[in-house]
Amino acid sequence: MRIIINVILTAAILGLLYLLYTSISEPISFKNNYDTRKQAVVDRLIKIRQVQECYRGITGEFASSFGDLENVMKTGVFKIVQVFGDPDDPTNKTLRYDTLRTNAIDSMKILGINVDSLKFIPYANGAQFDITADTMTYQKTLVPIVEVGTTYDKFMGKFADAKYARYDSGYEPGASIKFGDMNKPNTSGNWER
Repeated sequence: MRIIINVILTAAILGLLYLLYTSISEPISFKNNYDTRKQAVVDRLIKIRQVQECYRGITGEFASSFGDLENVMKTGVFKIVQVFGDPDDPTNKTLRYDTLRTNAIDSMKILGINVDSLKFIPYANGAQFDITADTMTYQKTLVPIVEVGTTYDKFMGKFADAKYARYDSGYEPGASIKFGDMNKPNTSGNWER
């Protein structure tokens, strides 16, 4: 009888130790994964925003698809206007403008941006960011607008469940992480608030 009680107590102790271990390790694992994965997605969104700004510099609008973005960045040319002299001086007789051209793909290489992989969400097994671009009238002016993003549940893997919100009160798997806004001309990221 004593052996049976010792076996039951040992099993209970091992079960409690396992519960204690998981109650400590699960929040730590969630926090580490959340921080790592979110930062990778933010870094990719920042690069996409840079490339969208370059695209706008070439075309005057934002790209509405990653195919257009890649194509223009591979084949497009930046025009850089150099001004020699003071354009505000009406007496300046030597005012001169020179236009330089540089390939956009060279600028992407200098920035360390691979335009072919921009569309893929880190840790999402090939899933792509959502991208939308258009124009709108803002203060009586037609302006380009863009929005690029995804939801947390696409890149959080096994932690894409609402039950993990108990470890971070601001965590909501269905919430978006994005830059831009289709309702106003703004390219800020919602992680920057």
